[in-house]
Amino acid sequence: MIKKIFRFLFKMLLWFFAISIGLVIVFKWVPVPITPLMVIRTVQQKINGEDIVWKHDWESIDNISKNLQLAVISSEDQDFLNHHGFDMEAIEKALEYNKKGRRTRGASTISQQTAKNVFLWPQRSWLRKGLEAYFTFLIELIWSKERIMEVYLNSIEMGKGIYGAEAAAQYWFKRPAANLRQEEAAAIAAILPNPLRYRANPATNYIQKRKNWIVRQMGYFGPLIYKKETIKDDKKNRKKSTN
Repeated sequence: MIKKIFRFLFKMLLWFFAISIGLVIVFKWVPVPITPLMVIRTVQQKINGEDIVWKHDWESIDNISKNLQLAVISSEDQDFLNHHGFDMEAIEKALEYNKKGRRTRGASTISQQTAKNVFLWPQRSWLRKGLEAYFTFLIELIWSKERIMEVYLNSIEMGKGIYGAEAAAQYWFKRPAANLRQEEAAAIAAILPNPLRYRANPATNYIQKRKNWIVRQMGYFGPLIYKKETIKDDKKNRKKSTN
């Protein structure tokens, strides 16, 4: 009996690893059509008797303004291009902060948020955090940073029933994600800690302060990030020319 239980659990684990790795490989190229959070929010709206709002339009990273890419890096994960999914320094600071008994502070990277948004549920638990670490490891191993950013910007919640950059740009500023200005991109990034509570437009005093801070950070990190991208492009061009 015990052997059968262990055999069953072993098979379940094998299936879990096979399916999870398979999904990560598929989503390396295929757009993510739906996430658990989208389903959960829709069910919540239905239960509460609210109008069903579900706006989600997938766009290639080439059709998403670099202003928005830079804004989310500046506000959510300034070490995104350097770490391998986990910002250990930010985690240590969050642990020290939380020990003081103040409001809980998180330290999730863009990679972790992407793993949670695409594969898991929003409620906090040790099980979810463990699975989040597992999926973060997988996407960092299999996807490029550009793909992680692309999936992140197409799946993250950016308002009530608003998912992804294109839907958010249209909803908040009546323009395509490709044409978002610096201030508009910063405003969207400013509401990400709680997109159901905050509004990108018109901005409250609190969001305006966050937006101004993000714009200043964009001014600092922008040249550094674009310089890295230029170096990568130069390396690619050199390889092509030598071949």
